[in-house]
Amino acid sequence: MGTVTGENLQSVADPDPLWRHPWVIRLGRIGGRLRRADRARPWALDTLVVIGAFLLFCVPDLIRHDAPREINGVFVQLPMLAVVGFQLGLILPLLLRRRAPMVAFVLTATVFAVQWALQVFLRADVALLIALYSLTLHSSLRRLLWACTITVAVLTLAVVRLGSVTSVPEVAFFLVCATTAAIALGLVVRIRRSQLAGLRDRAARLEIERDQRSMLAVAGERARVAREMHDILGHNLSVIIRLADGGAYAAHVNPHRSAQALTLIGETGREALNDLRRTLGALRDEAAVAELTPQPGIADVDALCERIRAAGPQVTYRTVGELPADRGLQLATYRIVQEALTNALKHAGPETAAKVSLEVVRDRLRIRVEDSGPSAGFLPVPDSAAGQGLIGIRERAALYGGVVHSGPTPAGGWTVETALQLTPERTP
Repeated sequence: MGTVTGENLQSVADPDPLWRHPWVIRLGRIGGRLRRADRARPWALDTLVVIGAFLLFCVPDLIRHDAPREINGVFVQLPMLAVVGFQLGLILPLLLRRRAPMVAFVLTATVFAVQWALQVFLRADVALLIALYSLTLHSSLRRLLWACTITVAVLTLAVVRLGSVTSVPEVAFFLVCATTAAIALGLVVRIRRSQLAGLRDRAARLEIERDQRSMLAVAGERARVAREMHDILGHNLSVIIRLADGGAYAAHVNPHRSAQALTLIGETGREALNDLRRTLGALRDEAAVAELTPQPGIADVDALCERIRAAGPQVTYRTVGELPADRGLQLATYRIVQEALTNALKHAGPETAAKVSLEVVRDRLRIRVEDSGPSAGFLPVPDSAAGQGLIGIRERAALYGGVVHSGPTPAGGWTVETALQLTPERTP
C-alpha cells in the first residue's frame, strides 16, 4: 500500500500554482517536521508559545516599567512583582490551550478582566487573542459562542477604560478587528486541517478499495483459469482413459481396433496440449498464440461429438435456428456441451447414448444434453473433483443469464439443460 504524504494531499487539494512554488513546498516540509516533532513531544510547542509571548510582550513592560506617554496618568502603576504576577496569569494558561482550550481561555479572560478593572495596562493582553484562536481551533463551536460572549464582555471593559484617552469608536473598531482576525484564523486552520484529514481518509479508502479490487481480480482470474483447465484436461483425459481401456481390451480380440484407439489417443492428447498452450499463452498475453489457435465455438461441437463417439458412446447432435455469432457465447456453449458429454462418458460409460441439442428460441439459446444412463455392470471411475464440472457449467451459464437444471431422467439417464441469453446485459 502506498504512503499518503502531506505534499501529495497539498497538490490534490490546491491546484493553484502558488502551492507548487519551491518556497511554499519547503515551508510545507518544515511544517511537516514541526508537526512530527509536536506529536513526539506535545508539551514542547506550548512551552515555546509561552516563552515567545513572554519575550515579546512581557519583557518590554518589565524593561520600561511605565505606561505609554499618551495614557500616563490614566492607568495605575503597579509594583514589579504585581506586574509579573498579572503577566504570568495571562500567559501561563496558554500551556493548556490545546488540551483544555476552554479552561485556558476562561483563566486568561478572568485575569484580563481583573487587570482592566484595576486600570492596569499590559502588553501581555495579547494572550487573550491567542487563547481565543486556540479555542476556535481545538474546541467545539458551541463553546466558541460562549467564548465570544465572554470576549465581548471583557473587551467592553477595556473600551470603557481606553475611552478616556482616545476615541471609543476607534478603540472598539481595533479590538473587534483583532478579535475577528483571531477567530477567522482559527476557523481557516481548522477547516484546512479537516480537509486534509478528509483527503487522507479518502486516499486510504481508495487504496484499500484498490487492493480489494486487485484481490478480487486475482481470485476471479484464478477461478477462470481453473475452470478452463478443468474443461480442457478433464474432458480430454476422460476420453483418453476410455480409449486406453477400450484399446487394452481390443488388443486381445481385434488388434486393428487397438491401433485405431492408440491413434485416437495421440490425436486427443495433441489437442489437449494445444488447448493447454493456448490457455497459458493467454495468461502471458501472447496475442500471436491466441490468433493462431482461436477458442473453440459451436462449429467445433461436431468434432467434439466425434471424439466422444470414438470412446464408445453413441452421440446424436442437432441444431435448430440461426446460431449466434458471438465468440464468448459460442465458447460458453462449447464448454457446457463438452463438460456435459465428459460427465456422461465418466459416469454412464462407453455403452451410453447421448443426445445433444442446440435450439434458438426468440432471444435465448437452449442447450440440452441427455444420456441414457450406464449399462449393467458398469463401474464409474472414481473422481476426486466430482461436482466441479457442474459448478463450471453453472458459472458459464450465469455469465449469459442462464440457470442450469440437471438431474436424473425417468429412464435412468441424466440430463443437463440451460438457456443462454443471446444479447446479455454485461456488467463491468
